[in-house]
Amino acid sequence: MSSSTTATDTTTATDTTTATGAHTDEAAALIGGARERIDALDDRIIGLVQERMAVSAVIQEARITSGGRRVNLSRETAVLGHYRDALGKPGTALAMTLLELCRGRV
Repeated sequence: MSSSTTATDTTTATDTTTATGAHTDEAAALIGGARERIDALDDRIIGLVQERMAVSAVIQEARITSGGRRVNLSRETAVLGHYRDALGKPGTALAMTLLELCRGRV
């Protein structure tokens, strides 16, 4: 029975290291914990994006109701610059994605 337990433990360790790409159980445990944190951060980011979309819809509705346009290009340019300055070139792509998600939700 002891040899079965050892075989199971080895299989579990191998499965864990294979799933994480790690070569040791210690690294696999570290990666597993870090991935859990990333998953939690992703959930928070998604929630914040959804909140941003809702706020953007309020702004667009107010702008349209007052006779303005749905999109304010100077504001979008400022958002793009803010993300670019903070995150570099990939930040611009991220900002473009956010702006696209937030347009036309009225």
